[in-house]
Amino acid sequence: MINLRFLHVWRRNLLVWRKLAIPSMLGNLADPMLYMLGLGYGLGGLLPQMQGGSYVAFLAGGVVCSSTMFTASFEAMYSAFSRMHVQRTWDAIINAPLSLDDVVLGEWVWAASKSLLSGCAVLLVATALGVVGSPLALWIIPVILLAGLVFAGLGLIITALSPSYDFFMYYFTLAITPMMLLSGVFFPLAQLPVWAQAAAQVLPLTHAVALSRPLMNGLTPDHVGLHLLVLALYAGVSYGVARHLLRKRIIK
Repeated sequence: MINLRFLHVWRRNLLVWRKLAIPSMLGNLADPMLYMLGLGYGLGGLLPQMQGGSYVAFLAGGVVCSSTMFTASFEAMYSAFSRMHVQRTWDAIINAPLSLDDVVLGEWVWAASKSLLSGCAVLLVATALGVVGSPLALWIIPVILLAGLVFAGLGLIITALSPSYDFFMYYFTLAITPMMLLSGVFFPLAQLPVWAQAAAQVLPLTHAVALSRPLMNGLTPDHVGLHLLVLALYAGVSYGVARHLLRKRIIK
């Protein structure tokens, strides 16, 4: 029987977030909107068609995934660290009939759920801008959720290792920002040197973008099984590592 006790943790975070839901969503939309409007239409006006369509349409497929990455990472690091280390919310919860594993699973799923809202909001904006070419774009929604689980798991690993909020900047500077630049969000991977193209194939964001961009344009992605497998492995392994590290940190 599946243990659903983690849903209590998920629901607790939802009830707290609901009080600030509107400003939170606006904040999550600000950067993607600036990218799509500023780069998509500004820089895009200077560029020829990109892979058979406008640059803003090309960019939208990547921004949906990068927005998911940032939202899941922020929630799994800054918010989860606050609940774990500063507010001691986790200590209070595990004194109830819930275990630390329930808390970690709840936080993982919650961060992915919040990133799903962010990614879907960007998808709606892209639809309003007229850059979504087909109902196939609805298949981006499960891709967003899977990508959210990936980056939520990676974020929880950093949370388990972090002594303070300042530590998170290393992860954003050394991992998140290079990943966004190397994973085909802003330009085709073919523009990169061969060694960088090979390195990009190891990055989870590359596989999320490879699925979402064709779907955005009404096309079936190539190598769907491979991309889904890579994302699923990242999600499962990162969650398992995060749970192990958090056990070591909290259960003395």
